[in-house]
Amino acid sequence: MKKERQMLIQAPTDSFSAMKQGVEKRKERRKWTPNEDVVLISACLNTSKDPVVGNEQKAVAFWKRIQAYFNSSPQLVGLQNKEASHCKQRWGRLNDQVCKFVECYEAAMKEQSSGQNENDVMKVAHEIFFNDYQVKFTLEHAWRELHHDHKWCLTSSVKDGKVKKKKLEEGCA
Repeated sequence: MKKERQMLIQAPTDSFSAMKQGVEKRKERRKWTPNEDVVLISACLNTSKDPVVGNEQKAVAFWKRIQAYFNSSPQLVGLQNKEASHCKQRWGRLNDQVCKFVECYEAAMKEQSSGQNENDVMKVAHEIFFNDYQVKFTLEHAWRELHHDHKWCLTSSVKDGKVKKKKLEEGCA
């Protein structure tokens, strides 16, 4: 009887330590830094605009090239290398959030009144984003890198207090 009780007490402890060891074996999840985001953005833009290869490449090859560009960046020396799937997943989040913020920024520009500066517009854009998506926009560094690029350009411009639509082909400068 005493042995049975002893085994019952030890069994949960043994399974707990086995579970604990399994958790310890997993790699620690590390958040992406703003610097890593900027390097990833650069890798994506440069790889997608490569005139030699162009955009006629399979997705696997495309993300492998981005991974190689990212991992070879001198700005990331000493950091753990990322897998292609990690780069693809992070880019998806960056792209999604920045596209949403572009719309919020455009709405803030339309609401801009005389005397408001860029900081006022950004504050309103952040408020619009929060109201629309119930979460703070934390990727302003990514937006600042991307908002001049053709794909993320505003579809309208504000001049003399009037909103004028412009063609996407005009690009951003």
